[in-house]
Amino acid sequence: MLTLNLVPCSNVTLSKPKRHQYSINALHRPQNQGSSLFPRGLFNNKHESLAISNLCRIHGYPFGFSAKPSSQIHDTSGKISSFDARGEHPSGVGANPRSWVAKAADFEGESEVSKPNKTLQLGIVFGMWYFQNIVFNIFNKKVLNLFPFPWLLASFQLFVGSVWMFVLWSFKLQQCPKISKPFIVALLGPALFHTIGHISACVSFSKVAVSFTHVIKSSEPVFSVIFSTILGDNTYPLSVWLSILPIVLGCSLAAVTEVSFNPQGLWGALISNVGFVLRNIYSKRSLESFKEVNGLNLYGWISIISLLYLFPVAIFVEGAQWVEGYHRAIQAVGKPTTFYIWVMLSGVFYHLYNQSSYQALDDISPLTFSVGNTMKRVVVIIATVLVFRNPVKPLNALGSAIAIFGTFLYSQATSKKSPKKIEGEKSS
Repeated sequence: MLTLNLVPCSNVTLSKPKRHQYSINALHRPQNQGSSLFPRGLFNNKHESLAISNLCRIHGYPFGFSAKPSSQIHDTSGKISSFDARGEHPSGVGANPRSWVAKAADFEGESEVSKPNKTLQLGIVFGMWYFQNIVFNIFNKKVLNLFPFPWLLASFQLFVGSVWMFVLWSFKLQQCPKISKPFIVALLGPALFHTIGHISACVSFSKVAVSFTHVIKSSEPVFSVIFSTILGDNTYPLSVWLSILPIVLGCSLAAVTEVSFNPQGLWGALISNVGFVLRNIYSKRSLESFKEVNGLNLYGWISIISLLYLFPVAIFVEGAQWVEGYHRAIQAVGKPTTFYIWVMLSGVFYHLYNQSSYQALDDISPLTFSVGNTMKRVVVIIATVLVFRNPVKPLNALGSAIAIFGTFLYSQATSKKSPKKIEGEKSS
């Protein structure tokens, strides 16, 4: 056999490399070069190693941790770069010299494998996000039908999320961010508005059908445009203002034709929109200097502070009725364990679906996220209507469709205005 020797034979002396300093931009890995989770030589095929590595990364999403914790740095574009766990140069060149021809062949193979894997990863992320949101909405409504005390239930959901994050941090499944007094102070405002948004939505869920609450919550872009303009955070072109008109029209039509209409339910959903919009705006302002904190850790600390805000108020608002309401709920459901399971599922899946949305925004563009969030509302509305068999009038369905379509137009219009990803612009 003939062998093409591309590297001349010579004696090579290996010495300890000198320490070099690279800029942050130099530490960024190429987009289609994954970090290996396995030692070299474990797989005979480069494709197998990359596929397994990507699969582990995919399955890290639903629970908020990856197979191996890594340091993360956020640059000004908001994208995350990871240091190579093997301590190699970011380009992927290790201590063993390799032929550039072989390197190019591997690079081409990686491109072919990573492209379908990225599509698969995106599908799993959105699938888990939708599934978790549907489960939360179903069991949240089941609990509220038996135990109509949204302040306590909302506090419990934040408590479950706080415990979840402490477990991840304690067992090193998620790298805990460095906590400082300026960081906590910066979170006070966003956490307050998050608390307002969460409790208001929970009050709305307790008063009206889940589908109606989600139709009204689809009007969040309207409040985003208005408050961003008033507070000087953004200026929007005419196309964006025109795109919110169908949202207003659709929500209005859905409200006047809603069978389960309740003023408290309507106002709860509207106030929830205001709370989450102000959370997004003030998150961008106050957390500008803490970009090293990733989305999951940021949401974890917001949940903890929100719990401290909400629970004392919950005791004051409805605490005197909790014992009597608990006994009525147990009597109605028959088995106490059934009620406990429903409450626990509402808390766990509330945290999981929010966690998935924050993690998804770390890896996809704002436009993809916005479109996915719009479709999420459609899926949740259809699922809850089928589960709870809510009566829907034709005009109500038409209004809901117009509002959802207006949200889609808004996402298209804003993507043309600003294609860059802004940390903190996360939809609820």
